[in-house]
Amino acid sequence: MTLPAGLLEVGRVDKVHGLGGEVVVTLTSDRAERVAPGARLWVGPDEREVVASRPHQRRWLVRFAGMERREDAEALRGAVLRAAPLDVDDGTLWVHELVGATVVLPDGQAVGTVEAVQENPAHDLLVLDGGGLVPLVFVTDASGLPGRVVIDPPEGLLSL
Repeated sequence: MTLPAGLLEVGRVDKVHGLGGEVVVTLTSDRAERVAPGARLWVGPDEREVVASRPHQRRWLVRFAGMERREDAEALRGAVLRAAPLDVDDGTLWVHELVGATVVLPDGQAVGTVEAVQENPAHDLLVLDGGGLVPLVFVTDASGLPGRVVIDPPEGLLSL
């Protein structure tokens, strides 16, 4: 079975936990509802439903439908967990929407294309195709995503 287009990585199965089919999951998403009971995740090539989950030492213990024994869960070790993007309109900027977007100044002048988003302790950074780095705090309008984002950086930032 092939994966549907547009799925996002939301976590990884680290190891099996106990004898009842639970696995230890490290979320790469900040949305705990990704592993809430009833959530549907692609585990490798298969879509599976979460039937139980609970926080455990900065990770999650998750049991999927059909995984009742340790031996069942062993097959999931190391698997990447994927899910469809959430339909949330709370002003959150999503990396998958930013990558590939044209970055423009308030006057409409294009300054580059986002190649990646780099984690940074103060503010995550837009990595532009010309090598420039722009802190996300300078994004003033993302309503044009996924195609365009407006920034208003301080003078000189783009010439560094």
